[in-house]
Amino acid sequence: MLIEFGVENFRSLRDHQSLSMVRSSHKEMIDSNTFQPEGSKSLGLLRSAAIYGPNAGGKSNLLRALQTMQRIVVESASKWQRGDQLPIVPFRLDAACRDKPSLFEVSFIVDTVRYQYGFTATAQQVHDEWLLAYPKGRAQRWFERRWNAKNQSHEWEMGNMLTGERQLWQRSTRDNALFLSTAVQLNSTQLKPLFDWFQWVLRLTGLGGWSPDFTASLHNTEHKQRVIDFLQAADFDIVDFSAEAVPFNPSTLPPELPPEQKSLLIDHMKDKETLTINTMHQDTDGNPVAFDLREESDGTKKLFAYAGPWIASLERGYVLFIDELHDNLHPKLVRFLVELFHSPEGNPKNAQLIFTTHDTSILTQEVFRRDQIWFCEKGKEQASTLYPLTDFSPRKNRENLEMAYLSGRYGALPFVRELKKAS
Repeated sequence: MLIEFGVENFRSLRDHQSLSMVRSSHKEMIDSNTFQPEGSKSLGLLRSAAIYGPNAGGKSNLLRALQTMQRIVVESASKWQRGDQLPIVPFRLDAACRDKPSLFEVSFIVDTVRYQYGFTATAQQVHDEWLLAYPKGRAQRWFERRWNAKNQSHEWEMGNMLTGERQLWQRSTRDNALFLSTAVQLNSTQLKPLFDWFQWVLRLTGLGGWSPDFTASLHNTEHKQRVIDFLQAADFDIVDFSAEAVPFNPSTLPPELPPEQKSLLIDHMKDKETLTINTMHQDTDGNPVAFDLREESDGTKKLFAYAGPWIASLERGYVLFIDELHDNLHPKLVRFLVELFHSPEGNPKNAQLIFTTHDTSILTQEVFRRDQIWFCEKGKEQASTLYPLTDFSPRKNRENLEMAYLSGRYGALPFVRELKKAS
């Protein structure tokens, strides 16, 4: 469960920006759109959050920041070698930021325990790293790593609550790797649940969405009917689907693909298999008719690809981050997807959905609490700012959020200028 994510000096996010999933004191939709984590008496969290803003305003960079943090946690100790660069891009439009470390920090809950974990790093190395745990509401510092620029070395502080081969893990941690990742690679059972949260619970996807292969892989499992029910609930007339692994056929590549890319793909896919996915519809006589998934509309293909991950997320309590959820989907389908997360019955493990969108039709107090709406925009210095709707104190159930946003009350709109005529 995600509590809060913070980032600083990453791409357009120059100053410290935080996205909080902690619910406010507002009482609307408290039973559907919020939940109380197990073992917590005072902390309430949101089931979803929507982020609005203009193109190039920084929304996608927020997701890239968390994706970068996830990648460094999961890969820095196991896949990278000494001297490999970290995938960090600082804010480059301010000279003071170009050589300054980027900061990433996340607060989350695993097995009823709240953790606060973060690090600072440049492309060359990790500078600082820290982990605090709150098993009984009080902070325990499990470890801290600080970069001493004068001595060009790290200083370490290990808390008594962290058990295991701490000195071995410390000595084994490269400058361009995280201690958390290294310790787990060297069999720290105590830190593994935190690592697993980054690797398995946190799920992020960009504008392209997911491949349909995961949904298709469910065709021979007990989850197949759930996929069909999901598609039919969204008003798609798909009564069945199938998938078959077949040898790669170069003729299936798009004809507009450049010859160089086509040649590389053919060499890469030689002797490999691809998945052929068929959807089944009924004709006017009630007989099944198969369609290649590639024949379906873009919206159908996208929702089919979403079906498996959506069902898995709701069943297992994942944290989903999705860029441009509305892309190729009707506004009613976007609302359908969001409200699945707002159903206590359909979302028993308290999965969370955070997404960016331009779809203002769901920007309404019928769908969201006021603390679930966020905005992101760039200022005059081209640095992005993230801020919540609650900063504007909109009136409960009385203010038309869509109209107020489009009229400019909340900012985060594109500033469209008149196109200059050619002289």
